[in-house]
Parts: sequence; C-alpha cells; structure tokens
Amino acid sequence: MEKAKTIVWFRRDLRIEDNPALAGAARDGCVCPVFIWCPQEEGQFYPGRVSRWWLKQSLAHLSHSLKSLGAELAMVKTHSTLAALLDCINAVGATRVVFNHLYDPVSLVRDHNIKEKLEELGISVQSYNGDLLYEPWEIYDENGHAFMKFDAYWEKCLDMQMEQVSHLPPWRLIPASGIVNSCSIEALGLEDVAEKSSNSLLGRAWSPGWSNADKALTEFVEKHLIDYSKNRLKVGGNSTSLLSPYLHFGEVSVRKVFHSIQVKQLLWAKDENTEGKRSVTLFLKSIGLREYSRYLCFNFPFTHERSLLSNLRYFPWNANHDHFKTWRQGRTGYPLVDAGMRELWATGWTHNRIRVIVSCFAVKALLLPWRWGMKYFWDTLLDADIESDILGWQYISGSLPDGHDLERLDSPEMQGSKFDPEGEYVRQWLPELARMPTEWIHHPWEAPHNVLKAAGVELGQNYPKPIVDLDLARERLTEAIFRMWETAAMASTSSGGTNEVVVDNSNGTDILAVSKVASKAPCPSASLNDQMVPSTGNLESTPFVRKRSKPMEEEKPQPETLRDYNDIYGTCRTDEESCSTAESSASKKQATSRVSFSVPQYCSTSESNPMQDCESSDLKQPWQVQIDTERDSSKDELFTDKFAVAMGT
Repeated sequence: MEKAKTIVWFRRDLRIEDNPALAGAARDGCVCPVFIWCPQEEGQFYPGRVSRWWLKQSLAHLSHSLKSLGAELAMVKTHSTLAALLDCINAVGATRVVFNHLYDPVSLVRDHNIKEKLEELGISVQSYNGDLLYEPWEIYDENGHAFMKFDAYWEKCLDMQMEQVSHLPPWRLIPASGIVNSCSIEALGLEDVAEKSSNSLLGRAWSPGWSNADKALTEFVEKHLIDYSKNRLKVGGNSTSLLSPYLHFGEVSVRKVFHSIQVKQLLWAKDENTEGKRSVTLFLKSIGLREYSRYLCFNFPFTHERSLLSNLRYFPWNANHDHFKTWRQGRTGYPLVDAGMRELWATGWTHNRIRVIVSCFAVKALLLPWRWGMKYFWDTLLDADIESDILGWQYISGSLPDGHDLERLDSPEMQGSKFDPEGEYVRQWLPELARMPTEWIHHPWEAPHNVLKAAGVELGQNYPKPIVDLDLARERLTEAIFRMWETAAMASTSSGGTNEVVVDNSNGTDILAVSKVASKAPCPSASLNDQMVPSTGNLESTPFVRKRSKPMEEEKPQPETLRDYNDIYGTCRTDEESCSTAESSASKKQATSRVSFSVPQYCSTSESNPMQDCESSDLKQPWQVQIDTERDSSKDELFTDKFAVAMGT
C-alpha cells in the first residue's frame, strides 16, 4: 500500500525537535518539507534587515538537519503562498498539508483562507499548536469572555492541567517522490548584497539554528537562571536569557523552555533556595507575557492598528516627523535614551529595560504615535515579534486595562542613575560623552562649563541639547490626556453611549469601553488540533472599569502587572498615526483593505545610517499602508466591521 504524502509547511517553527507538524507527518508516511517566502504577503510587516539575516541562517541550519534525516527542504519564493503550496502538492502528488499555528492577524486571515481553498480541492489540512503552552481559545473567564488583564489570564493558565506532550525528533524521514521547483537560500533574497558587510558582525554575537537554541537554553538554565532576578536589571552585557530570537523563529519550543525552568523550580523549592525560586517565578512570568501577547492578538485582532481601550482612540498624538527622526537617531539629548537607540541600530538588540525607557520617552515625552515606534522596532530588532511588540507598545501607551499609567513620565536621568549607575552603558554607545564624570553622565546639560570643557563636550555641537524639557513635556502630556477625555466624552454623548462608555464618576472611577470583547465561541473546525479563528457571532460591548490615575510622582514604583519585561517578551511599547518603516518594507506590495493609515518615510534601515540626515523629501511623502482586517462574515466569520475601524481619520 502506497504511503500517504504530506507537505510539511514550515514558517516560524524552524526546528526538528518538538515539532508537532513534522512529527505527525513523519509518523503517517512520506514527507515533503517546504518553506515559502512571499514578500508581497508580508505587507507592512516585511521583516527588517537583522531579522531576515537570522531567518536566512536558521533556514540553512534546518535544511542541513532535514537533509541528514533523508528529506530535502524545498524553498520557494513566490507571489502567492496558496499557489506555491498547490505547485508543491501537484509536484509530489500530496494529499495532505500540515503546519503549526500562528496567531497574528495577517497569518490568521491567510491560513484560514488557504485551509478553506485546499479543502475545497480535496486536500486534507491539519494544523497544530507548536508555539504556545495553551491555545488562545482554551482560556476564558467564567463568563466565557477573553481576559483583559494579564494577572488573571496567567493565573488561569497556571491552574489548568498542562498536557505533557513531547514530540520526539524523527530518526528518519521518508521523502515524497517528485521534484518541487525549489530555489537556493540566496535566491530567496533575504539578504541584499549591500547588507552583507553589516550582517557579518551579527555572526560574532549570535548563532541561529535550532540545535544552537538548545545549547543557549541549557546554558541559561544551568548557569544564569539562578541569578536572573538580580541580573535582569543590568542594562549592559548579557543579563537576560537571550532566547527571544530563538523563540520567535520557533527554533526552540516554549514547552521545552517552560518544562526546563519547572525542573529547576522543583529543585530549588526542595532546597528552599529563595533567590532561585524568585528567579524562576519572574522568568515564568515572562513566558506568560509572551503567551498573553498571542492571546490578545487572537481575541482582539485589531490591536496592531488601534488601542484596546477605546478612549485612546481620541488621544491627540503629535505626528512630528523631525522628533521621530531625532529619536531614531539617538540624538534626543537624554544620554540613556540615545545610547539605547544607537545600540538598537548598531546591533539589532537592546536590553528589555532600555526598550521600555526609549519607548516611554517617545510616547510620553514626545507624544509620538505608539504605532510609529512599534513599527520601527519591528524594522530594527533582531527578535522583532509582532504580537510581543503590540503588547509592549500598547502597555507603555496606557492602551491596556492593566497597562502603564498614561500620566506617568519617568525621568531618563533618574532611570539612568538606577539602571546604569556608573554610566558604563552610556559611555559605550555615546563616545562623545566617554569622558564625562559619572556625576553628570546622565544629565550633561546641568554640568558646569569647566566640566563639559574638560570632557570635550559641546552641547548643541558634538552632543545635542535636550529635545524637550521634561517639566514642559509633563504639562503637554497632562493637557493631551485632558483633551482625550474631553473628546471621548463628547463622542460617547453623540453616539448615545451605545458603543463607547466614558463616564467620569464622582468617586474618580472611569468606565472605559474595551472596543469589543471576544467571547468563547470560535468557529468550528474539523479537528481539535486545527487552528481556530475568532468568531464574531457572540461579540459583546463590555465596559471595563478602571480608575483614572492621578498625576504620579516621578519615581513612584511601577505596578507589578506587566512590569518586568525580559528578553523573551521582546519589546516595548504608540496610536492614531502609523509607525515608520524601512524603505525595504515600503517597497513591498501592500495588502488591500478598507482600513488605511499613513506613515512617514525615512532613510532605509537596511541600506543607510540613521545617524545621517535623511533627505527632506523622505519626510514629505507618506507611505500608505492598508491592512486586511475585514472578511465576509457569512463566509468565514473571521473579521467584521466591528474590527474594521479607521484610525481616527
């Protein structure tokens, strides 16, 4: 009897071990592993230079591993993922396609359509959970609604019985007969010739690939986890796990990470190791934040474009292209912010605390739209991750029910004293301040003239003066928040209060409407393993109660919820104007939809230096991006007009 032939469609699951789609296909017959690269379908989320470099190295590693098991990885560059899959199916005579789930809005739409089309043609399609501990449609509150606070969500997760599943790597793969029209890794175009010199430095610091991910996990668990609780706040050096890029590309499964940490948790609990137990708790929470980012994107698929809390729709963001360029170039005049932005450009990486600091400065000191910052992080981070980026930037901009208080603007000077007390991090990335005394390193504008002269610093010449006075920035932030509430209240009154609920009660409590709350009824699928899609049949407008925060003192301790980002979570945290992107992203074919927003263009992060001024024309022409957020609800119930809302335009 002829064995079944299965296409294994690799995406962000570039590993052999604990890969449920690959394991299932190998168990049932012949396999044809395929990776499909379709830049046109990436739209505004076309990966940045360093992210594409990692993908290229990871694919080479995976290809070698699959070949050693007996099957070649077919790599296809195409204008249509569906068309490429059909070509592969026809080439080998496959009757089945398997893949692991993705949860961002773009992938949900694409995967659902592909599954629908293939099943119409009689091709069996099965998808698996290869990225999360729990599927987003498995976790709901007692009323069947999606959680909107992390603590409640994570507590529910930890209380649930976790299925102990381990998909062992296959010893041997039986290749499906037939010849797929495959191309080389170079032909995929993941790395331009002009980018190779810059990318060559990345290989000195990072080793992509699933077996290297396993080594990185082992090293962290055995050597560094014990000190994680105290080292994670050191902004210089490798003080975090450094696992986030491996997790993003699926080179290590989150199940394996979670179980490895749990083993240490049991050992240290038995030994009454207090420091170890604290480190484990904090690290597991960071894994929970990554889970929660997928959970929010699945249940609230509009969050890549607008805030979860509806009142933020009315925030008067300052779409100042010059301020945005200055922030990107690390020339704000605030040393810790500038050092972080320059490290980001130079290496594609910054410590998670630095990501919080620079994003908070962009959103609250400069009032830049949070989506500009989110998109710039996507373009430049080595571990750029759509879902984590959305969660982080919405958190910082006060767009989440348990997010950062919008009124709070921390001083970069005070943050520098706390997280870089000796100024070593600033000196590393701002050589013009290398000779500044530690006393003045985080606020050089206040240093005496003789100190500046001795250090060779000329403010306004070789290092900029502060772009904005923080006291003035706080006043502007307070004014903007007042205008937001005023406009939101007017909008609620004019709509009869049916869609938005913004009530300023005498007890100081505001009722904020979360745009729409997803309920527990995902569309039915053929198998429990299959990818669910958000159902709009039972969406309800459920008000969420949250007290309006009073003006906070500068260094008031942060709330614990969503406070401690580590590198697994990946990024930090702006709204009603879209964020910027590299020219390489802008040049790609744009998706089509009713929802559009404008983003300022700037010099390509893949081909030019942000420390050099862009041509003025780069800031004059907006890049029009359109995102597909609406589908025919009678056909697939994926998205409706409830999610297709223009961005304050």
